[in-house]
Amino acid sequence: MTFTHPSLLLLLAIGVVLVVFAWQRMGPGLTMPFDGRTHRPRRFLDWTLRGFDALPAIALMAVVCILAGPQILRHPTEQRVLTNIQFLMDVSGSMTVGNRYDMASEAITKFVDARPGDAFGLTLFGSHAIRWVPLTRDLDVIRNAMPFANPRRQPSHMGGTRIGHALNFALGNMVVEASEGDRMIVLVSDGVSSDLTGAAAAMDLADDLKANDITVYHVHVGTGSVPAVVQDLARETGGKAFVATDQRGLDNVFSHIDRLRPDRFNRGGSIPVDYYLPFSLAGLIAAAGHVLGLGGLRFTPW
Repeated sequence: MTFTHPSLLLLLAIGVVLVVFAWQRMGPGLTMPFDGRTHRPRRFLDWTLRGFDALPAIALMAVVCILAGPQILRHPTEQRVLTNIQFLMDVSGSMTVGNRYDMASEAITKFVDARPGDAFGLTLFGSHAIRWVPLTRDLDVIRNAMPFANPRRQPSHMGGTRIGHALNFALGNMVVEASEGDRMIVLVSDGVSSDLTGAAAAMDLADDLKANDITVYHVHVGTGSVPAVVQDLARETGGKAFVATDQRGLDNVFSHIDRLRPDRFNRGGSIPVDYYLPFSLAGLIAAAGHVLGLGGLRFTPW
């Protein structure tokens, strides 16, 4: 235990003097006619009365300790490691087939709700990429943005699917925005990329993502299999690729991603915190005891 104002502890000497004075103040008192008789010793009562007489001095000493600012070192706490998660949402024309976009939007919203404390961003892509929502911890922004990302509301020049361009675009944004914590991209698409036709280009992009500590997870919502080049790219960054064609499958995929990248905590350092409780209790108990003693547990002049 330490004190922020240790010099004030010198005032405790006053309290010690008052305690000693209270303990020794019992004098001959006023002589009464029956004092000539022999009385049995009542040492316990004597000590009790002396103790109650010393309580105001003890309360004063507690106040001095509080004014000195007692502090203790708090044990290291677990600090949550921030995870920066950027959604790459395919808004090309094929995402309007059936209810692919609606299923993906609902699954993303549930995933966001399950990870409070993380930072989320949203990038829409088709033939071009649009930074729709920068990384933010305000989860309502992501929830409210999903209806406006509907592919049915996108201009015609967003009709293609360029996954490679979108990943490069997200990589640049992630490096700028995610200055701390883990980095993760969740790619949601239903098609084959028109700009990732060669394995060499995909592996070069995967190397760039891995060099910047970005893990890619691909959620394929199409009816076919996951494009091999995208699957290899995700695996190269330490992520995985999944296929989900219905709502239950999508929910299971996002739950699986959540288990693959659980919340992490770092051990924080010890910091001094105020420690008034024991001195406050001691002072209150002493003051309450003194008030109780005024009702009869005190020395009388006879």
